[in-house]
Amino acid sequence: MDLTKGTEPEKIKRSKKMMLWFAIVSMAMMFAGLTSAYVVSKNRPDWPEDVVLPSAFLWSTLFIVLSSVTFILAKKALLKSNRSLASKMLIATLILGLVFVTLQFVGFQQFINEGLFPAGSTSVINVSFYYLIIFTHLVHVFAGIIVLLVVIYNHFKQRYYPGQMLGIELGATFWHFVDILWIYLFLFLYFLR
Repeated sequence: MDLTKGTEPEKIKRSKKMMLWFAIVSMAMMFAGLTSAYVVSKNRPDWPEDVVLPSAFLWSTLFIVLSSVTFILAKKALLKSNRSLASKMLIATLILGLVFVTLQFVGFQQFINEGLFPAGSTSVINVSFYYLIIFTHLVHVFAGIIVLLVVIYNHFKQRYYPGQMLGIELGATFWHFVDILWIYLFLFLYFLR
């Protein structure tokens, strides 16, 4: 692909997409490193195998998947110039994302109620990894919520319409990445106890 071809707006569009993909690849590498460290540490003699992920993490998975569905529906509605439906779907995406975050903290509280802490004399190595991996993902979800708020703001300023969808496309790509990343992490932590 020749990056010197095309108009200035096309070059800007390509560069913004490329920057997002560089960020996604680096985030994926970071989580690959965290999950690799988890796998290597699993061979430690002090690794308890009876720790179960709290139910709140399963429920949060459902909500983040639904949030991706509503984001897809919002984009489709905008492509059909149905601003009203797009507005509802973007707000639904935000609400579902906030429910996801709330359920993550409920999951942390469930760990604490079971006496499983992230650090200290009573902590166990795999639960410390759970806190680290899940909290690190939550930081990315917070970034996704900020992106989503910007998308919603721009939507209400009527900056998106068929032919002018770059902002919502970038926001949706990042949101779907965070969603897919959580599904991977949840399945990883659920099955590799």
